[in-house]
Amino acid sequence: MPISTGVLGAHLREHEVSPERAGLLEQLGYDTLWLDASPPADLTLVERLLDATTRLTLGTSVVNAWVADADTVAASYHRIAAAHPDRFLLGVGIGHREVHTEYASPYDVLASYLDRLTGNGVPADRIVVGALGPRMLRLARDRAAGAVPCMVTPDHTRRARELLGPGKLLLPGHFAIVDTDAARVRTAARSAPPGTGLRVVNYATNFRRLGFTDDDLDDHGSDRLIDALVAHGDAATVATRLREHLHAGADHIGIYPIADGDPINVLAAVADAVHTVR
Repeated sequence: MPISTGVLGAHLREHEVSPERAGLLEQLGYDTLWLDASPPADLTLVERLLDATTRLTLGTSVVNAWVADADTVAASYHRIAAAHPDRFLLGVGIGHREVHTEYASPYDVLASYLDRLTGNGVPADRIVVGALGPRMLRLARDRAAGAVPCMVTPDHTRRARELLGPGKLLLPGHFAIVDTDAARVRTAARSAPPGTGLRVVNYATNFRRLGFTDDDLDDHGSDRLIDALVAHGDAATVATRLREHLHAGADHIGIYPIADGDPINVLAAVADAVHTVR
């Protein structure tokens, strides 16, 4: 049976999170904390964050198949699962050709990686795949508990649910800024991953698949594309926008906070609003 992720997740990178912050997110009502940006194969921080909390699910978004040895990751999974049963979800993915010079046959590499994980006893229902396109989504459907896509829109979530079918986890992440000044939001987003990520082939291909054009992808993103990728406005407006993923078929929505200061402030404001809207 797939692990429970709850409805609300927070995406943070290693330098943004600590055991104390994980405890705070749990108090704020987050169900899952996603450790982003290719965490190392020993997954030591995951274990520390679980030690500091009581009910929070921890997920990786995602362990990179190019750099994290599958045998080491499998051993880490078993160590963590033994100490914290049913609280760890192993998200795996393939990275990007812009980073890895050896990038080739990403589907085959990831399929082989899943073979090694499950061959080392990692249950398929404790693995999710960082999948965007149809082929990777089918891999997530057939070989794992589901998918954890990022840089996506509710329209992608709707299409992904149709492909995954019922009974598989669909756990998209969406960027959020609590700010009612749209021009300021777009400027901030263009210097953050929503804008900088448009040069990544995997993401650009997916946006074109969703109906965005080369004009939308130019110059760190058109207003139309940035607004599709970043929920912004007051906290209630942000929460309503994020919940569009749930209406489109997601089991859970993970929040990527964009903030000049502490991202926890964004996560706190959004959590209160999501619970109110719920």
